[in-house]
Amino acid sequence: MQETTFWRTIGTRIWAEKWLIGLTLAGCVGMIVTNGHAVLAGALWCVLVLALLRQPAMPAPPAAIEPSPSTGEAELATLETGFDALDMPVLVIGPDERVLFQNQAAEKAFGVIPANSDLSGRVRSPGILDMVRETIATGRIYQIEHSERLPSEAVYIVRVAPAALSGVGSENADTVYVVSYRDISQARRIDRMRSDFVANASHELRTPLASLRGFIETLQGPARNDVKAHERFLGIMLEQATRMSRLVDDLLSLSRLELKSHIAPEEDVALGPLLGHVCDTLGPLAQELGVTISLDLPPTAVIVQGDRDELIEVFENLVENACKYGQEGETVEVSLSGGSGDPVEVSVRDRGPGIPAEHVPRITERFYRVNVEASRSKKGTGLGLAIVKHILTRHRARLIVRSVLGEGTVFTVRF
Repeated sequence: MQETTFWRTIGTRIWAEKWLIGLTLAGCVGMIVTNGHAVLAGALWCVLVLALLRQPAMPAPPAAIEPSPSTGEAELATLETGFDALDMPVLVIGPDERVLFQNQAAEKAFGVIPANSDLSGRVRSPGILDMVRETIATGRIYQIEHSERLPSEAVYIVRVAPAALSGVGSENADTVYVVSYRDISQARRIDRMRSDFVANASHELRTPLASLRGFIETLQGPARNDVKAHERFLGIMLEQATRMSRLVDDLLSLSRLELKSHIAPEEDVALGPLLGHVCDTLGPLAQELGVTISLDLPPTAVIVQGDRDELIEVFENLVENACKYGQEGETVEVSLSGGSGDPVEVSVRDRGPGIPAEHVPRITERFYRVNVEASRSKKGTGLGLAIVKHILTRHRARLIVRSVLGEGTVFTVRF
């Protein structure tokens, strides 16, 4: 390799001195023809050697220059790095309405959007699409309120703003548009919780408060000196105050559940021991009502992800309702099945009068009662099944109700 380079260098130098070499050779030929002296030939040869030696070394070929990204592309890469650190979903849109980038929060909220996908093929909201187009056309900042229904209900403030870059991709693509989603679901839930609490509490508390006021006025007036009336009225007042206390506790419990309904619990809970605990706890109530609780558990452990305290509240509500409203059947059957790849189901069956079909779809609504008088006589608040539904929604589980008049009702929780 070195020998080849040497001869290539010599050839280049000879070509650079081609005129001098040509004159030297011509002189030598002339000397031979004219019988010239050898001294003159030697001098000419020395001139040739000196000419070759005085040529500078061949310069090294220039190194290949790596293409550098444009300033706009570098700015976009910096934006992407910054957006990935945000906890709010962000999309970066090009002037042609194509998605250039989505951050990790957007992937988690809306799924992966392939690069250069058309925005209208991924975002179905006409309001957001019109807003993006208006921003692209005018360069102004816009924002709207947008609601998502799936995979869970969420409310966002969607904002579109232009971001000028030095050049991205093509000659005209010097501006991108940043679409950000600010989640205000928590604030909306709090507002709705407050309004619902006021409406429901005012409705349900009005009756016991009116009762208390009437008894107090009676005790202060006509029955002031009636000892028997005092005892009877004070007992009713205590019952009404206790009912209000249960109602407030249930409303607060329901409100807390609504605030965290979108957060799925991750704790492992063994359902067998949990159901055994529930049946043991409600044993005295069942005995008082003349009801027997039977528990059927599989031989192997059944584990689900959930919140132990909330699941206890679910099954206590279901078993207590079965004891109270299925009291005529004298038996409540609790069974656990599934696991090892099959859906896990917990069923609570009573042998009571059953629920009319037209009421079944609404029994988990707040304060909905199939029989108002029967519910109040059994000290129900009308919120038990609403609490059950909200807990199961948080656990990504379903409540299935099957009822036949005269034969009883089965409440099944399917995980």
